[in-house]
Amino acid sequence: MSDSSESGHPLPSFTTFSSMAVVIGMVVGIGIFRLPPIIASNSSGEMQYLLFWVAGGFISLMGALCYAELSSSMPNAGGEYYFLSKAFGPATGFFFSWGRMTVIQVGSVALIAFILGDYATVALDLGQSSSAIYAAAAVIILTGLNIMGTRHSRRAQTILASVVVLALVIIMIAGFSKTPADASGLSLAGKNRPVFSGGAAGLAMIFVLLSYGGWSEAAYLSGELHNVRKRIVRVLVLGIAIITAIYLLVNLTYIHVLGFDGLKASQTVGYDLAEQIFGPGGSLVVVWIVIVAALSTANATIITGARTNYALGRDFKLLGFMGAWNMISNTPVNALLVQGVISLILVGIGAWSKHAIVTIVEYTAPVFWGFILLTTLSLFVFRWRNGVPASAYRIPFYPLPPLLFLSACGYMLYASLTYTGKGALAGVIILLAGVPVWFLADRYQKRA
Repeated sequence: MSDSSESGHPLPSFTTFSSMAVVIGMVVGIGIFRLPPIIASNSSGEMQYLLFWVAGGFISLMGALCYAELSSSMPNAGGEYYFLSKAFGPATGFFFSWGRMTVIQVGSVALIAFILGDYATVALDLGQSSSAIYAAAAVIILTGLNIMGTRHSRRAQTILASVVVLALVIIMIAGFSKTPADASGLSLAGKNRPVFSGGAAGLAMIFVLLSYGGWSEAAYLSGELHNVRKRIVRVLVLGIAIITAIYLLVNLTYIHVLGFDGLKASQTVGYDLAEQIFGPGGSLVVVWIVIVAALSTANATIITGARTNYALGRDFKLLGFMGAWNMISNTPVNALLVQGVISLILVGIGAWSKHAIVTIVEYTAPVFWGFILLTTLSLFVFRWRNGVPASAYRIPFYPLPPLLFLSACGYMLYASLTYTGKGALAGVIILLAGVPVWFLADRYQKRA
């Protein structure tokens, strides 16, 4: 609980570089080692496959421009929670923060932790529950690191993101120096590769945008970013540009080394790529790269997720214990603890599921895209009410970029409800469970 040192507020501690490390660390991670074969299987050829990745970068850039204007106009550690509260009222902000606390952010932490556990098990198998043990350990260690202080977590994030990008650059250089492989000689299991019969392009974009997911978390650093009105644009736009370039080069490496047919048929594309480049022991290189990438993404997710919990506790006295900010460590300690506990509960549930990763993706997707859509709509509300402050960033060619991004969000929400199973229903039910909590919080607020 709080003590006398925990009554402060966020201090500017993030630079452009460290903030970009958070954004890149959130995005460039496990997706690029898991999703390319599925996307390729839903592509008509190499050119369309690469255009999907370009389109993903373009859509993400449109969203980044929207978030840059919102964040520079109203810098706040609450990020999207703050925007939604101001645009649509405290109830919307409350449900968004509730959704992040119980579904979106904790689900993302658990998902990343499980994938880390799968790869760590390859290096050292701890038994039947090996993945869950590693996942729980990752949540506990990274939460503890963040509780120690923003300075430690920020430095760790910069190092982890730098290591991942450097490793990918080395693999790309080594890959392009190799003679293209004959895919027929690889140990591929093409018969088991899922290929969807309907809506192939749309499904491919679902997985592409999942790979790009995470850039929006920069909004939660706006309250701790030096000179936010100028730097938030650089963080988002440069971050997306770097991520898009990395993804295109990595995928070109996949095609060059494995061939397009080999890419489509591969069950473990990272292993196959490394084996062709570095030899039979190359798969272990990818194991450690993915572990570091997962640590980077999980740490960035924990950093930003706790900021929403802090904002919720700051604004609603019923949950006020989460609104304490420790001035010594410059962290929302109680908010981090709540997030860590819920993440561990999801890890525990996942340990009993045969398809933990798929279930968690289904659990988070509809709630995530629903609130991203609402956040984009808030931009129109603020423009209509107050215009744009003179000192803030203005989206060029308004309203075209937000309209394009809004259309993408609408489709992703539709797809996440149409192409998912019981996990999506569970996520929506947990979100609706916040209704009685809202009434209690609102009543308590009025009494106070």
